[in-house]
Amino acid sequence: MPVLKQGSRPPWVGFGAAVWVQIAAGNAYTFPLYSHALKSVLGFNQQQLTILGVANDIGENVGILPGIACNKFPPWAVLLVGVCLSFLGYGVLWLAVSQTVQSLPYWVLWIALCIATNSSAWLGTAVLVTNMRNFPLSRGTVAGILKGYVGLSAAVFTEVYTMVLNGSASSHLLLLTLGIPVIGLTMMYFVRPCTPASGEDTSEHIHFLFTQAASLALAVYLLTTTILKEYLSLGNTICYIFIAVMVILLMAPLAIPLKMTLFPANIKKPVPQTDVVSDLNQTEPLLTPSSSASYLGSFYELEDVSELDMLLAMGEGAIKKKRKPRRGEDFKFREAVIKADFWLLWFVYFLGVGSGVTVLNNLAQIGVSLGVNNTTILLSLLSFCNFLGRLGAGIVSEHFVRSKTIPRTFWMAVTQAIMILSFLLYASALSGTLYAATALLGICYGVQFGIMIPTASELFGLRHFGIIFNFMQLGNPAGALLFSGFLAGLVYDSEAAKQMGSSCIGPNCFRITFLILAGVCGLGTLLSIILTIRIRPVYQMLYAGGSFRLPSNSGH
Repeated sequence: MPVLKQGSRPPWVGFGAAVWVQIAAGNAYTFPLYSHALKSVLGFNQQQLTILGVANDIGENVGILPGIACNKFPPWAVLLVGVCLSFLGYGVLWLAVSQTVQSLPYWVLWIALCIATNSSAWLGTAVLVTNMRNFPLSRGTVAGILKGYVGLSAAVFTEVYTMVLNGSASSHLLLLTLGIPVIGLTMMYFVRPCTPASGEDTSEHIHFLFTQAASLALAVYLLTTTILKEYLSLGNTICYIFIAVMVILLMAPLAIPLKMTLFPANIKKPVPQTDVVSDLNQTEPLLTPSSSASYLGSFYELEDVSELDMLLAMGEGAIKKKRKPRRGEDFKFREAVIKADFWLLWFVYFLGVGSGVTVLNNLAQIGVSLGVNNTTILLSLLSFCNFLGRLGAGIVSEHFVRSKTIPRTFWMAVTQAIMILSFLLYASALSGTLYAATALLGICYGVQFGIMIPTASELFGLRHFGIIFNFMQLGNPAGALLFSGFLAGLVYDSEAAKQMGSSCIGPNCFRITFLILAGVCGLGTLLSIILTIRIRPVYQMLYAGGSFRLPSNSGH
């Protein structure tokens, strides 16, 4: 196990570095920027392109190996694997799109795209798991911010794509081939496990508010400059100034450790409190036997213990019942995977992100079919709203879980109900509804990420969080394969065949797909409500008194 870095400043240095890594980890969201080049240069039809989109999602979300690696290797080693994968995968794609190498087989490109986007899983898992453990009492906020920056990455890359690369798909792939390794190699030294603060710190809350404000300012700035570039003729000097300001905004979180260095605060020892954990490694039970303990016993099931085990325990001088972990404590993966709540959360996530990623993967074709030939603004809008959903999910769910002990999954139910409306707007194809539907979908799609991650950590603990949350993320490629690869691709090609061409124009290209996805989100809403009811007692225990309680066996 790596040695924990001591002090209050190193976690914030790692958090600032994680922002840059998360921007790099969002490379999979840039698929719409070069998908048209794959289709035109290499002569693919829509179904072949959507299957490549599935490869994009499989690579991004199959993170079982990085999840296991996070428990066995230091973060820099996990980041190094991601760096190598991005260089290899995007390098092959660049060779194909730039036609440096002619006639690469389709299956080679499919595998290359899987490898390239799998770098996202390694990069993202390394920084997310490390920072969730560094800030265990603010996991909802941390997940919302870091996943928010991943959502913004598409807008960041779009900014560079339009203002520096002049819309060149081959140049964009070359940037991914070389740029991601540069970021990963530069930041890997700073992303390291640190000793978490003991108890809740008011300055920590202020620092998170600053980071949230900085990320929101970046999001508004990116959307504004993208629109300006679309409608105004901007010179190269102005474009480079826009990029420089963007880089400064990306560096804003590093102002926190800089401020802590220049203006060190006098750290006072926290006053012991009964409702906040004071030591992550304590072995004594956090809750003394009381009415609350009796209450918890009503919904926890202890594992039966044989008389022989009892006798052995007595012989060792300690009578302890060996039991399965309770919800809220640290689960091993094999213990979590047999729980009904685990699979309910997986299916809710699968239905929410699977339907959302179908729009993301086919956004360019959806725009063209409805008369929007330049989908740059659509992609920036989706990225901006995706970011708002991820960031907002952390802020809103954190507030209500602490003040009302409302489980975070309640917001998955709310947003999937709204997604039904957005898909009906898409299907209607009414004038002016495309951008409204995209904005609604982007927010609701982002919420699914911002809620699933802290929920998984709260129900099943942080010790094996890397593998558990990466297994949850398999819902994304599974949904992409089913809803995008098969459903949307087949419906689109069928309608294109009726028009005697390879491209489809008109609302019928995706109407059936949108109506089916509306039904999918209806099922997701129902399952979300069931899950919320089931886990409400867990949240009443974890957030009793308005602050997070680390269960007694949660040593991180």
